[in-house]
Amino acid sequence: MELSERDGLELWRRAVTASVRSEAPDLTARQQAILMTICISAGPHTVRGLAEHLHIAKPAVTRALDTLERLDFIRRVRDESDLRNIFLERKPAGLAYLREFAGLIMAAAAGKDEEAAAPKASRKASAA
Repeated sequence: MELSERDGLELWRRAVTASVRSEAPDLTARQQAILMTICISAGPHTVRGLAEHLHIAKPAVTRALDTLERLDFIRRVRDESDLRNIFLERKPAGLAYLREFAGLIMAAAAGKDEEAAAPKASRKASAA
């Protein structure tokens, strides 16, 4: 299935709309890109490696990682063979967030409306 630019944007709009209606935290595009890279791409992942891969500054990566760590989506692990290195690892909550977001994208692609695609708990909250 080939999408036009407008179709691609509409798909993304529907998925993001469903996401902001859910109880999941609102991540920035940078935070999402970093989380997806850590969770989907083969590691080991480092701040330097993420900065190079995403073509952004290391301080921007560090700020995003601070937020992702506070949300319990990733963890920093010191390299035992070289204590100067810090590796970044995914955590179950980060994977769960991405699985839910992937479900929202798939629902949007299937043409389901944003309200139907949102998790049940968040629909109850919005109905109150």
